[in-house]
Amino acid sequence: MMIRFSLRRWWAIVTKEFVQMRRDRLTFAMIIGIPLMQLILFGFAINSDPKHLPTAVLIADQSVFSRTIIQALENSGYFQIVKIADNEAEIARLLALGEVQFVLTIPINFARQLVRGERPVLLLEADATDPAATSNALGVINTLVQTGLDRDLSGKLQPLRGRPPPVELRVHRRYNPEGITQYNIVPGLMGVVLTMTMVMITALAITRERERGTMENLLATPVRPIEVMVGKIVPYILVGYIQVSLILSVAHFIFAVPLLGNLALLLGVTLLFIAANLSLGITFSTIAKNQLQAMQMSFFFFLPSILLSGFMFPFRGMPTWAQHIGEILPLTHFLRIVRGILLKGNNFEEIWPQLWPIALFMSVVIILGLLRYRETLD
Repeated sequence: MMIRFSLRRWWAIVTKEFVQMRRDRLTFAMIIGIPLMQLILFGFAINSDPKHLPTAVLIADQSVFSRTIIQALENSGYFQIVKIADNEAEIARLLALGEVQFVLTIPINFARQLVRGERPVLLLEADATDPAATSNALGVINTLVQTGLDRDLSGKLQPLRGRPPPVELRVHRRYNPEGITQYNIVPGLMGVVLTMTMVMITALAITRERERGTMENLLATPVRPIEVMVGKIVPYILVGYIQVSLILSVAHFIFAVPLLGNLALLLGVTLLFIAANLSLGITFSTIAKNQLQAMQMSFFFFLPSILLSGFMFPFRGMPTWAQHIGEILPLTHFLRIVRGILLKGNNFEEIWPQLWPIALFMSVVIILGLLRYRETLD
């Protein structure tokens, strides 16, 4: 016998689902929070045309033409002069540490050669580890220099205008001369994959035991909170290293990504990054009431990590407030470490400014996790 569709029964089910949704406040917050976060990040924070890129200059010839060129760069909006370098060693250090995106070198006797029509050489060095961050600025540099000098080349110097340009601009794309995107993306995938898997896997650890009823047995044992957290983290460290080995092998043998730095150093700092993500996952598992909430919290953390870390979009293209948020995320610093070691050959001293924020993040997360675990014990 066929049962007729009842609007009353249907409405009762709908009402029940709304009541259940209201009771599960975390899920309801995710329903509202994730779309809102996407709107804010994509609408305000994401910018594929970065401006005000930090630039250093090495001026070996102080002249009106040198000042004109520097002023033309700043007026363009793409370049922001943040440092006057003293020598080439300082230039190499600034680029290796990632403190500047560009370095412009104005050679000795630049003005004398210019007025003689000898076409002096200007050297612009770019940190090309992320081709998307430099491409637009490099596309306009020739026009900026020529337009800026045209105003000074008047009177007897007017014949120097036009073709060929009065100066020869040489662009040196350091660390990635051919602008190969895979050199930037593939090493970054190591951090993205570790963040996604390590946080998500461990976020389910305690919630799964709670749902299966084995949490009570664990609480009845004399183990300390720190012993529980470390015990749950260690097995997944091996899983993380398997993923790292796979990604490095594929990067080198298939995508031909260079390995210029110390591989042992990279594996050592990766341990800290893995531990930081595992600690966060454990902390999430002490907060979530079920596995669904643990997954939701993991996704809520992963979304800003991938968007604000500089993996998908140039980090320096984001507004200041978004960069401040990005600096809190471990993935931001790990991406700089991986690219620095693989593409620049950075040593421990050069990666230390990116290493201690990861250690600080892990320490804070572990403390929060221990406090939450004690509340669970109570």
